[in-house]
Amino acid sequence: MPEFLQIPGSTPRLEARRPRRRNATRTAELRDLIAEEIVCGRLGPGVPLEEAEIARRFGVSRTPVREAIRALAATGLVEARAHRSAIVARPTSRRLRGMFDTLAELEALCAGLAALHMTAAERQRLVELHGGLAALAAGGDSRRYHRMNEQFHRAIYAGSHNDYLAELTALTRTRLSPFSHLQFRALGRLGHSHEEHDRVVAAILSRDQPAAAAAMRRHISTVEITYERLVEAP
Repeated sequence: MPEFLQIPGSTPRLEARRPRRRNATRTAELRDLIAEEIVCGRLGPGVPLEEAEIARRFGVSRTPVREAIRALAATGLVEARAHRSAIVARPTSRRLRGMFDTLAELEALCAGLAALHMTAAERQRLVELHGGLAALAAGGDSRRYHRMNEQFHRAIYAGSHNDYLAELTALTRTRLSPFSHLQFRALGRLGHSHEEHDRVVAAILSRDQPAAAAAMRRHISTVEITYERLVEAP
């Protein structure tokens, strides 16, 4: 397994947060940590996910564990079972490819509409997020980059000014989040991701709908390819 896929031997404890955001943040972080262990093989197919044990390992209550498992079930990584512990599953390659293909088309549509409809304030916010991602990419902070990357993409969804499309795209992205998160471990991926965003942002700011859609579609396709190469590496 490549060095950038290695998982540290000790289990990280989740950071303390301000009360109003703590539960949602803990759930999201816990979802990503469990997903990482599944995708990297530490938790194999069929392994039961005992809520009490996971809560003890990560130093949290069972509530965020339960919510994280529920979120992972939506991605296909976890199989929920009535009155029993959820178990580790994995979406088939065909299903995962279909999910990425769908996300690419939805995000392309959002980017194209954002190029037409984003307000001046929304464009400024997008530029600010893009700048923040540049700093995180330069510092190699993949975890914080992933979080801000989610904000970046959701800013584009909102900029489409199509609420239903934004909701559908966000749902699909959430289901793929564990996989898109993992691809940031590839050597040099943060910088390449930011370069891909450059082309999306430039097209949106230029109000070039076809270019924005094409740049976003290529970006999501690259995410999928990077993920597949990581999990297939010896």
